[in-house]
Amino acid sequence: MSVISLPHRKNLDIDGSPAIPFFTQAATFAQLWPLVESGVHRVADNGKFSHGAQVAALERLLSDYTGAAHVVGVNSGTDALILLLRACGLGQGDGVVVPAFTFVATATSVVHAGGRPEFADIDPDTYQLCPESAERAITRDTRAVMPVHLFDRMAPMASFAALADSHGLTLVEDSAEAIGMWQDGRHAGLHGTGGVLSFFPSKTLGAIGDAGAVLTDDPDVAARVAALRHHGRPGPTMDDFPMIRTGSALAGINSKMDDIQAAILAAKLTVLEPDITRRAVLADAYTERLFGVPGIRRLPGPAGTGPGDRNVCYVYVIEVDDRDRLAAALTAAGIGTEVYYPVPLHLQPCFAGLGHRPGDFPHAEAACRHTIALPLYPDLDPARVDRVCAEITRFYTGAAS
Repeated sequence: MSVISLPHRKNLDIDGSPAIPFFTQAATFAQLWPLVESGVHRVADNGKFSHGAQVAALERLLSDYTGAAHVVGVNSGTDALILLLRACGLGQGDGVVVPAFTFVATATSVVHAGGRPEFADIDPDTYQLCPESAERAITRDTRAVMPVHLFDRMAPMASFAALADSHGLTLVEDSAEAIGMWQDGRHAGLHGTGGVLSFFPSKTLGAIGDAGAVLTDDPDVAARVAALRHHGRPGPTMDDFPMIRTGSALAGINSKMDDIQAAILAAKLTVLEPDITRRAVLADAYTERLFGVPGIRRLPGPAGTGPGDRNVCYVYVIEVDDRDRLAAALTAAGIGTEVYYPVPLHLQPCFAGLGHRPGDFPHAEAACRHTIALPLYPDLDPARVDRVCAEITRFYTGAAS
């Protein structure tokens, strides 16, 4: 039996510290460690450290949870986007409509898949890709539209399905942040040809490193992704040496998921629903305490109210005046924050060749100037939410709430 030991619990406990980190999962790991340890032992004892039985087991669990006919585990959420686009047949120079306000990987994945990002503006009330702006971005080279489910809600997928149908486009979803989100009775990632999940540590379901997955109901897309993730070789769970002898049908990459990450994710999946509930409670507490504070321009809106809808608060993003000064004040008070995102994609240096200028997508640019994300994760104590809100109120009014 291999020996795995957890670092001393006190080294992982932040309760005695005055700092409020933007993210930590120390308490979660302390709670789940027996289950995590059991999974890690299975990996170590089996000797198959990637693309093995733990990955296959996680794929089945995620299929059951999301309702996806096929789940393909890969090395990261970024790789999942690249391989999904390739599996959908994206060709050299093909255009993909994406929002100008999102993480850079949404657009760079298009480039790495051989395509060209075609930027569009966002809805200023939801930060989601605006269907009308997306339609204006379509060119004769456009082959796909890829809305992003950002922060705490899904993009309006019925509108994008209609848009894709009317223009003969492939609909794919950057659903990296959206595990646990449903719209019209379908999980995020399953409203078009396919979607992705990211398991970056701070995500709603996070590993302790990089990992991701492709979700699809299309067996051909799933088969192509499964081959592309392992140098183009077929067979999702075969041993490495027989695979070497089979040859490669596609020019794939090495994007196999590590089995240790799969084991950890399977353990954390057992508490995903309570964690989602906890996030909602904390988000509601923020909204209640920050409502009406001068200087706050926007708080997250209400969740979807349809019978088949559920949003999940992955990060709690507010829109404020004097964003950078507020961030500095919170840092000085020992409170971690993040800015999602400081520079819109169309003004990023890596996309300078596309020829965009300031003012092209004003809602995306405004969001980059005014948004800030506050600490939100299941380990967060409600008393710390109170402290964060008190510091924000003090910044704008001079008095604690």
